[in-house]
Amino acid sequence: MKAVEITKAGGPDVLQLTERPMPVAKYGEVVIKVVYAGVNRPDALQRAGLYNPPATASDLPGLEASGEVIALGDGVTNVALGDQVCALLPGGGYAEFVATPAAHCLPVPAGLSLKQAACLPETFFTVWSNVFMRGGLHGGMRFLVHGGSSGIGTTAIQLARAFGARVFTTAGSDAKCAACVDLGAEQAINYHDADFVEIMRAHGGADLILDMVGGSYMQRNIKALADDGCLVQIAFLQGSKAELNMMQVMTRRLTITGSTLRPQSDLAKARIAEQLLEKVWPRLAAGSIAPVMDQEFALADAAQAHRRMESSAHIGKIVLKVA
Repeated sequence: MKAVEITKAGGPDVLQLTERPMPVAKYGEVVIKVVYAGVNRPDALQRAGLYNPPATASDLPGLEASGEVIALGDGVTNVALGDQVCALLPGGGYAEFVATPAAHCLPVPAGLSLKQAACLPETFFTVWSNVFMRGGLHGGMRFLVHGGSSGIGTTAIQLARAFGARVFTTAGSDAKCAACVDLGAEQAINYHDADFVEIMRAHGGADLILDMVGGSYMQRNIKALADDGCLVQIAFLQGSKAELNMMQVMTRRLTITGSTLRPQSDLAKARIAEQLLEKVWPRLAAGSIAPVMDQEFALADAAQAHRRMESSAHIGKIVLKVA
């Protein structure tokens, strides 16, 4: 099969088209004929040598895909041959075929294309598990998500709004802020022009913050939280180290937590999938939420897709067309 591999740690040009053996479905797994693969920040981190895949995972990048199930391993009962699915992957999405646990596959929501469906797993698994399962978001809470125009951000805005939260976000341009408001944000803050700490404090503070920036944002997030608020950290675009005033955490009863999705157990991911199917997939089918699409690239042009993502000019999701 054709696949895109990381020839060495480095910039986008280290992504090269190659040929690899077809994957085989192990116990509890399926093989998917990939039609579209999603492009995500962890792919770029892996390419740069900063995010190694688990020992049992494919070395090929790609953490989500959509397509047709063409092979079943022993013990698989939740999907059938010929099913069109989207799936969270342990790796290997930048290829014509990929193997993944069947429990991490979800049906393509009614009314959505395979292109749209390829954009769902990585961001929806991440947002649901961190914002709702870990952060406990519910109606009426003040929710701040940084990077509102990213794949994570556009997903978080829509989900939080759909479940009744007041949504605030940050973004890097007026155009991106306008897109966030269109998706349901009550206020989008251009971080070049305004201080999100002051704005959130004026609203009473954020009950929950989802952050992927880290660095200097970490202490500012603590200041922006309401008493008893929670900060959920999922990435560190500005670095994972910062000096924090823990006295505020103690006296204001704040919670700091976070997670990464890829190292979690297959069972943990399956439980997230079950909740998404029950609570979120009906909303996708109804059209009340939808993935925000940015740009499509051919599989052979994966390097261009990475340049687009790392430019931060995109709004929403970038995909590779594989078949």
